[in-house]
Amino acid sequence: MMFYEDVKEGDEFPVLEKQPITRVQLVRFAGASGDFHPLHLVEEFAEKAGMKIIAHGMLVMGMLSQGVTSWVSRRNIKKIQVRFSKITYPGESIQIVGKVLEKKPDNIVVAEVLAKNSDGEVKVAGIFEATLPSRAR
Repeated sequence: MMFYEDVKEGDEFPVLEKQPITRVQLVRFAGASGDFHPLHLVEEFAEKAGMKIIAHGMLVMGMLSQGVTSWVSRRNIKKIQVRFSKITYPGESIQIVGKVLEKKPDNIVVAEVLAKNSDGEVKVAGIFEATLPSRAR
């Protein structure tokens, strides 16, 4: 368990390494999310659009959220905001990294979270706030 008193501004969270994104994973995510846009699934459609198959942005955001909840209990998370910045492709491995930006009164911690590929390109960037338990209680 992470306590407010033990966290310092600049502290980094453990990296969450995700396996390379597969085409099967995209099909499964399409089924789970209902997003069957052919740009995520059909090679010929993507080629006609001058692109390659792309991963669902919400799949990568889900990975980012998994990183956050591996660091801080879900019940302690008060807010998360994200911004999508780059397209993610099948075969890319995603790493979720984060660090504490600020400690506020009432045990609130503000932290950054990033979903990056193995080349360091940021795919999704976010900020979250969490209320951490105190050792004093």
